[in-house]
Amino acid sequence: MLGPKGMLAVMCVGVLTLGCLPAVPAGSIQLDQIRMPPGFKIDLYVKDLPNARSMALGSQGTLFVGTRKGEVYAVPDRDGDHRGDEVITLARGLNMPNGVAFRDGSLYVAEVHRVIRYDNVERSLKSPPEPVVVGSTFPTEKHHGWKYIAFGPDGFLYVPVGAPCNVCESADERFASIMRMRPDGSRLEIFARGVRNTVGFDWHPKTKELWFTDNGRDWMGDDLPPDTLHHAPVPGLHFGFPYCHAGTIPDPEFGRKRACEEFAKPAMNLGPHVASLGMKFYTGRMFPASYENQVFIAEHGSWNRTTPIGYRVTLVRLKGNQAVSYEVFAEGWLRGRTAWGRPVDVLVMPDGALLVSDDRAGAIYRITHGPES
Repeated sequence: MLGPKGMLAVMCVGVLTLGCLPAVPAGSIQLDQIRMPPGFKIDLYVKDLPNARSMALGSQGTLFVGTRKGEVYAVPDRDGDHRGDEVITLARGLNMPNGVAFRDGSLYVAEVHRVIRYDNVERSLKSPPEPVVVGSTFPTEKHHGWKYIAFGPDGFLYVPVGAPCNVCESADERFASIMRMRPDGSRLEIFARGVRNTVGFDWHPKTKELWFTDNGRDWMGDDLPPDTLHHAPVPGLHFGFPYCHAGTIPDPEFGRKRACEEFAKPAMNLGPHVASLGMKFYTGRMFPASYENQVFIAEHGSWNRTTPIGYRVTLVRLKGNQAVSYEVFAEGWLRGRTAWGRPVDVLVMPDGALLVSDDRAGAIYRITHGPES
């Protein structure tokens, strides 16, 4: 239902955990409902990880998982059977530690206001060292304050700072940006501007150029604007927020200040309000060759759309360095108006399997193709 000025009129009864979606018991995992192309299979990698979100893989095969609730988990696979052996709570009481990244034996964790580092972490998962503060100058606002982090091919740690609002201007140029810094926290700088809220990015395996998802603003109706996939081949680009959305849609309040033609265009428009989060280029050998260097995206799902959308894993296909199509790869977490799961992040494993985190069901799934390896 659309309200005044085309805005979505939210019709809710009570307070529900998924916005206007009926609540379902957490942990109600129904993998038999997931539909994928022929030849693919989905299984549990590990369960009982409340609020499982961003993932990073250690050099000894430990899966690290961030949350927005305060915990960071470590999931070892000691016997090499491609399943998590146990869930170890590595840290508690942190400030929305959504982002995790691993480099040179150390786990980097992004809180809202800082990045910390656990050195030699895989040596002592059950008694980790005290963290080292890498950078503590990030804004403290929690609205879009949780972060996804990853190391780029240039050796920098990329750290986004989401907009502190649905849509607004800010005198602090760090908001609505992607920043980067050296592993020790030095040389902190803005790499890209006009990015409302990215919670997933990766670098093209061949060109080594940055690609990222971005969440579109709310309250412009059910179908506007779409979420977007962007390509940032060089630093210094501006992607439009808050003035222009999806490359061609002026913002009702701020669009008069700057024209859409001034900004970098999306590589691909995604579904409206699908909450596109984690993304990865597929670099494994397990899936058919047609998936090589294509983009998998975890869509967390809409929270206030009249008809829910998202709650799935999608695929953007590229030809060379151009995005050419957008399709559903795995779906079934949403059944009518009830969502039993919400994909957050994707990770390509050394054997070529694709892991998918789910903060609603508190689980990590493993997608494979062909005979089980």
